[in-house]
Amino acid sequence: MARRPLPRILSSGSAQIARSREIARTAADSATDVLHPLITVSRGLRKLAATARAKWAATPKERRGPTLLLVAACVLVIALVPYGPLLALVTLMGAAAWKGRERPVVKTGPDDAEIARLKGLYEALVPYFSVAEDPAPLFAHGGDWSDAFDEYAFDEDGRLTRLRIAYPPYFTDGEPAARARIEQLLHAKSGRGREYRFDWDEEGNRLVMSVLPALSTTIAAQRFVTVPGETVLGFTDADAVQRTVPVVAADGTEDAPAVVWRTGPRSTEPHLLVVGQPGSGTTSLLRSIVLQALPHGDVLIVEGGGTGEYACLTGRDGVLAVECGLSGALTTLEWAAHETERRLIAANRARQAGHAVPEDTRRPLWILLDRPSVLGHLAAADGRPDPQELLQVPLRHGRAAQVTVVVAEQFDSADTLSEAVRAHTRARIVLGPAAPEQIAAVLGAAPHTTPTPEVPAGRGYARLGTGPVLRLQVPATPDPYDDATSEAHRKAVLELLPERRTVTTKAVETVPGSAIEPAPAPRTEPDPGPAPLHTPVPAEG
Repeated sequence: MARRPLPRILSSGSAQIARSREIARTAADSATDVLHPLITVSRGLRKLAATARAKWAATPKERRGPTLLLVAACVLVIALVPYGPLLALVTLMGAAAWKGRERPVVKTGPDDAEIARLKGLYEALVPYFSVAEDPAPLFAHGGDWSDAFDEYAFDEDGRLTRLRIAYPPYFTDGEPAARARIEQLLHAKSGRGREYRFDWDEEGNRLVMSVLPALSTTIAAQRFVTVPGETVLGFTDADAVQRTVPVVAADGTEDAPAVVWRTGPRSTEPHLLVVGQPGSGTTSLLRSIVLQALPHGDVLIVEGGGTGEYACLTGRDGVLAVECGLSGALTTLEWAAHETERRLIAANRARQAGHAVPEDTRRPLWILLDRPSVLGHLAAADGRPDPQELLQVPLRHGRAAQVTVVVAEQFDSADTLSEAVRAHTRARIVLGPAAPEQIAAVLGAAPHTTPTPEVPAGRGYARLGTGPVLRLQVPATPDPYDDATSEAHRKAVLELLPERRTVTTKAVETVPGSAIEPAPAPRTEPDPGPAPLHTPVPAEG
């Protein structure tokens, strides 16, 4: 059956609507041209009123009365001056016209220099994102870069700050080597001297490159808002963690995203390993951990370097010992192993008897070992056991006994770490300049950011267990006895140090309520070092 023609009113309606729209648009443009001065003055009056309202809101209450009096006096003077109101009105209209003038044209697209940079980056990616068998390649020499780069941003200098790349599905984005080549190329072509982060979306075949701001270095040692069993290792990016901690920085109080390490019986990362270059801030991190641990536990410090970096902690309440020599280190670590066993036995007996765990086994005990490779070398030369061997019991059973071990070592001696230290330190930190291969070897995963060109002290990466690799900036905790320490940092550290305990020459007494005698002092050692406050007792059974 033949199709009936549409009525004339329907067939010619679209043309009439188009003509009507054109007439309305012309009338609106004409009205805008005629009323443009009035629109400009009205816009300026609104802006002036908003500015006056903001100034009034910012004026303190005690100054509002004099301000009103001054304004009233000015109005009275203008009213009494010949032609004063007219001049005031003309001045107001002129200020409103100047304030309400048209805004500058907003940039909506890249300029010629930015287009040239995007084209160059597109051509550089062609060999990596194209194959000869692709009938419709997304990346091809002389192709359209706008199809591959669907989002981009530049800074004031014309350098890329964000780029979203669509790549073909056949690219091997699951291979670390292939991804590393792309990241290295983008880092080189987008401008060195900045730190980039690469977020790979394997499911959507998208890569987002963004420039990261520098982490703040103005946060010093202080009392952080945490509960017992939580330690603030440092601070990271705002979108990397879900928790912020109020801190006092150089420019005031702020909420900083913190990397919080949880220890105790329910922790999955009960021990920590810190690896860094000389001067990278590993000792500063250990001092920060000690200052946070002392209000809730006891600390044993073994310094292999022998440089006196922990002298400020000697004799403080809660610091059981600060050892720098081989003999004192071996004695202290042997006591720590016996103490771990004693805690396990006491807790097991209490649970079997249906009693609560003894109080002396619930107080956290921290063992900090800085530069064990030096002590290991001295022990091997003297024919004595490596101090790291005495850490096996605290590392294996420390979580159940409330014993936490922190080991710090340098990159050039990292291969001397024992197997027990490597296996049981699931929380890892890398500080200082390091190659991506070195960072991946320590953390177990490569970071998603490029190395920063200039690494300040305490800057590095952290990974807790199997979590993501996070950028880290350690709070500044220098040695307060060092002449190079600033007065502000020295005062901050000294305020956190506990009081010095009274020095006595009496022997260590037996733990109250315990039938276990303290371990006898070794007879072969004339100077075993200062004895810890808590009773060194051997394990039973």
